[in-house]
Amino acid sequence: MDTSIEEIKSKTDIVEFIGSYIPLKKAGRNFKGNCPFHQEKTPSFVISPERQIWHCFGACGEGGDAIKFLMKWENVTFFEALKELALRAGVKLARVDFEDKEWIKKEQILKMNYLASEFYQYLLLQTSFGKKALAYLTNRKLSEKVIKSFGLGYAPASWDSLLQFLKKKGFPLPEIYEAGLVVKSEGGHYYDRFRGRIIFPIMDVKGNVIGFSGRALDQTEKMAKYVNTPETAVYHKRESFYGIHKTKDAIRKSKSVVIVEGEFDLISPFQQGIENIVAIKGTALTQEQVKILKRYTSKFIFALDMDTAGEEAIRRGMNQADYLDVEMYVVRFKKGKDPDEAIQLDAHSFIKAVQSPVPIYDFMIDFIKKKYPEENPFHKKKIGEELAPMIAHIQNPIIASHYQKKLAHILEVDEDSVGKLVFRAKRAAIVPRWPIKTMATVTKTTREELVPKYLLSLLLQNESAYEMAKRIFSHLQPHDFSIPSLQKIAEHFLIFERQNPGGFSIKLFFHTLPKELLSLADELYLFASSETALKNEKIEKLVYQVRRISLKNQIALLTKGETLENKGGDQEISLLQESLKSVENSLMSM
Repeated sequence: MDTSIEEIKSKTDIVEFIGSYIPLKKAGRNFKGNCPFHQEKTPSFVISPERQIWHCFGACGEGGDAIKFLMKWENVTFFEALKELALRAGVKLARVDFEDKEWIKKEQILKMNYLASEFYQYLLLQTSFGKKALAYLTNRKLSEKVIKSFGLGYAPASWDSLLQFLKKKGFPLPEIYEAGLVVKSEGGHYYDRFRGRIIFPIMDVKGNVIGFSGRALDQTEKMAKYVNTPETAVYHKRESFYGIHKTKDAIRKSKSVVIVEGEFDLISPFQQGIENIVAIKGTALTQEQVKILKRYTSKFIFALDMDTAGEEAIRRGMNQADYLDVEMYVVRFKKGKDPDEAIQLDAHSFIKAVQSPVPIYDFMIDFIKKKYPEENPFHKKKIGEELAPMIAHIQNPIIASHYQKKLAHILEVDEDSVGKLVFRAKRAAIVPRWPIKTMATVTKTTREELVPKYLLSLLLQNESAYEMAKRIFSHLQPHDFSIPSLQKIAEHFLIFERQNPGGFSIKLFFHTLPKELLSLADELYLFASSETALKNEKIEKLVYQVRRISLKNQIALLTKGETLENKGGDQEISLLQESLKSVENSLMSM
């Protein structure tokens, strides 16, 4: 298995691979870009084509190889990422000699879901049980082609038809229950979750069936209109979309995505040629969904229901998406309460509205103005109080300034008054809109730690490493590096230089390092590409700064009597002070 892993990694160009997900720019021997795993404006994500590794020197501090990147990007297990990379690289995986329990569980659920979707579609299209459901879909103007394309099906009103079907396929009851396909009664009996419902399979971007949504065909007062798969090992509502497996390429190609609520709201526009579309399966666009869509486009077009809940959903979606610097628009359709109904009433008008959406902030301003239409100071106060938090959330200063001026014009007041409102709104926003875990703070690194790390990184990255070593080690010894692990790497470098005078090879050097230093060495190798504060400073100046800190530390230890218990301590301190004075004079002359 290890051989297969190494073959997969060797046949995967990490720069090309990661570059297919995020924009990258050359940075010396390495490549840089904005980290896709946290929000940042200054690129801190560095990739080494030589080492085939990546590391983020920003908030998240993550790093690894191509497998680790895919695991984080797709939120999959090691084996899932390995399988996908093997497919891309054209490598046949050898016998798996480790047990990935999480993947085994996921694979079982995906198999059951796939069989369930086939079962439901067969009943819809091929049996008398599905005639009424098929007539209902046809009446809603869904073509047979789109019904098959989206895998629509029908769950009969019986209590255990799917349960018995999956049992015959060899799946044990506990696993069927864990997949969310059956429900357990208070009396301990199991029965089908979906009964008497039109079934919409929910798929991930790869086309795996991860869950289902079932719409009641004959709805009663006690029956919920929609029933959905609960949270499982493969289905997480906050990270899922309906239809994205069919529409992701159109989203990427059009550089925009139309966001709707439900399944029919997606399918009806899709039939009319609007293919860059997803359904969020609810009224709230989540932070996880925003991050997934941002992989394909930075232009979001909201086409949610034209009611109070829809307006509120747009407001929440705006707050979630603005943090990731997304352009946001709203479709204003005059006919119909939702996209599906708008298509049925006047498809041409809806398509036209999608093609000319309005900026989301203009939409919200008009919405708030309608709430408080009277030309009096009290309604103006209400407008200001509702719109000021919206402006306070805007990340881009140019856009924020534009709407601050616009609000001042609407309220017929000076900009300073609006500015005070916005400032108050910012101070009042105590609860962060982004989860704390994705806003991990970077521990402040002192210059004392930064400079030696930077020097060693420059050394490892330099094509003439031995020449760089002369500039550094003519004044420094490994013990001058304040961090023990850096001392060890410096020592190993000097040993390697003595044993390999013909030339430096980063690959061979890494082979000589003990396992416990490899992770740090990888990070160190990329560090200089991310550090911009020191790049314009002279190497000699940085070397003297490290030497000065080292001498000061040695003097402090000797002064406290922590290293010498015999005579001669004063003489050694005197010699160190002379050396320190010489170093400081050299620094002053630079």
